[in-house]
Formats: sequence, structure tokens, C-alpha cells
Amino acid sequence: MISVGDTLPDATLIEMTAEGPAAVPLAERVKGRKVVIFAVPGAFTPTCSSAHVPSFVRTKAQFDAKGVDEIICVSVNDPFVMAAWGEATGATAAGITMLGDSESQLTAALGLEFSAPPAGLLARSRRYAMLVDQGEVKILHLEESPGTCELSAGEALLDAM
Repeated sequence: MISVGDTLPDATLIEMTAEGPAAVPLAERVKGRKVVIFAVPGAFTPTCSSAHVPSFVRTKAQFDAKGVDEIICVSVNDPFVMAAWGEATGATAAGITMLGDSESQLTAALGLEFSAPPAGLLARSRRYAMLVDQGEVKILHLEESPGTCELSAGEALLDAM
């Protein structure tokens, strides 16, 4: 499992652009930059939509003021769903990047996958938020329960910076 001090593993995520789905090599995206990455178990799920994404929408300007170059939301969903969810939650309008980890490539490389078959969530990501500076994990807040958004909320990550 990923830990503070580790280098973020390279993985290719997918972003919806005006031209359609586009590959995003994460190592290139974070190189030489300070980036916040937060992950959710699923787009349009209750806690993710009502608490996690809104916490980063609320705190976006404060992260900008602390020198964060980009805030990225990751979910094991396709880029079409991520784009629609970004629009529905106001995340896209707030400047948050919505990336799909369609094949769980990043999630598996981080060692943060879980499944909750009764909820229909298979091979999903645990809920977390991290600060990555030039590819190195500086802060990692990992929730124990997928239905909880406390440690991984935008405010908690800001407070730790």
C-alpha cells in the first residue's frame, strides 16, 4: 500500500476532453508540480456526491493559495461518467479535474482497492486524499470506511498542509 514518502506509481487515467476521451499519464501530470489527488468509491454515490466532492469545491481557492497546481478527483468509472458527474456536482466549473481510473490501474498500483458486492461496488477505490509534490506523496489521508468522509475531506487535507 502507498505511504507518505513513496513515489506515486505511474498509471494512465482517462479524461474527457472536447475531442473525446484522452489518456493522462499520471507521472507526466504530476512531474514538477504540487497536486492534490482524492479518490472516491464511485461517481454519483451518496457520500462522494454530497460530502467528498463538495469539500474540494469549497476549498479550491484555499488550495490554490497554498500553491497547489491542480486538484484531481479519481474514481473507478469511465470518463463519460466522470465528466457528467463533474458537471452535476459543480466540480468541473470549480476547476477540479475529473479522471477515470476505468481499469483500476492506479487504484491497484496504490494497493487501495476494495469491493462491496452488496452495494454493487466491485474493484473500486478506497476513499482517500493525498498531497503529491513532484511525484512524492507528502500527505496521505485514508478513510477506514468507504461511507465516511472526514480525514479525506478537503478541509482536513488543508489543515494538514
